[in-house]
Amino acid sequence: VQLQASGGGLVQAGGSLRLSCAASGRTFSNYAMGWFRQAPGKEREFVARISRSGANTYYSDSVKGRFTISRDNAKNAVYLEMNSLKPEDTAVYYCAADWGTIYKTTPTSYDYWGQGTEVTVSS
Repeated sequence: VQLQASGGGLVQAGGSLRLSCAASGRTFSNYAMGWFRQAPGKEREFVARISRSGANTYYSDSVKGRFTISRDNAKNAVYLEMNSLKPEDTAVYYCAADWGTIYKTTPTSYDYWGQGTEVTVSS
C-alpha cells in the first residue's frame, strides 16, 4: 500500500492542525493504521493507532487527550486531529500501515510508511 501524508505546517502553541494520510494500492480496511513522529536528533516515536474498523484507538501518553486519530475506509484515509499543540510536538509526522491486528507501538512492526509531513509549533 502506498501512503501519502499531508497537512503539516507552522502553528503557534495552543493551536490546531489536522493531518491526513491517503492510501492506495491495496485494500485499506485490511490494515490498522498508525501515526508516528520524529523530532530532530531523536528516534521515531509512536503517536497513535487505529484498528482496521476504526472501533479501537490508542495513544501515547504525551498526546492523549489532545490528539484524535480517525479513519474513513470509504475514502482510504486516516487522520490525526491535533489540538492544544505544544513546541515539543514539533516533528516530522509519518503515517504507517500494519497488516496485523495486535496493538503495536514499535516502528519496525509496521509494514508500509508514508513520506512524512512536517509540523512546527512555535512558542
